[in-house]
Amino acid sequence: MPDILHRIATKSTTAADVLPALTTIDGLASWWTTDTEGDASVDGIIKFRFVPGGFDMKVVEIKPDRVRWEVAEGPEEWMGTTITFDLKQDGEHTVVLFAHEGWREPVEFMNHCSTKWASYLLSLKDYVETGKGAPSPDDVQISNWH
Repeated sequence: MPDILHRIATKSTTAADVLPALTTIDGLASWWTTDTEGDASVDGIIKFRFVPGGFDMKVVEIKPDRVRWEVAEGPEEWMGTTITFDLKQDGEHTVVLFAHEGWREPVEFMNHCSTKWASYLLSLKDYVETGKGAPSPDDVQISNWH
């Protein structure tokens, strides 16, 4: 099965500085999409809405160094996939190892999603470092799919 993998490093003191951006509704809405609501605790469902469409994620794990979701609702290609943010300290940087795993096949939509994830991870980096991300609808438009 193909996976989407990315790595960014945020200039922050600890992984604890990054964790709220991944585990709170306000934090997630500050870098991924402003239209975010739900329950960000373990076993909760977070609803992320975009133009067009959206995703519902079940929170399956929150640890000081890891956040993991399962896709509960979304495009057919996303069903059965998981999204993981692993955090590790490297000097004055917190490294975020991102994985969107379990794609059944490398379809064109996966290429699109890989690029969009990269742009949103840069938004996460900006949010953690400066307090201002570029969430949808103010994100970089990369194609006619938004």
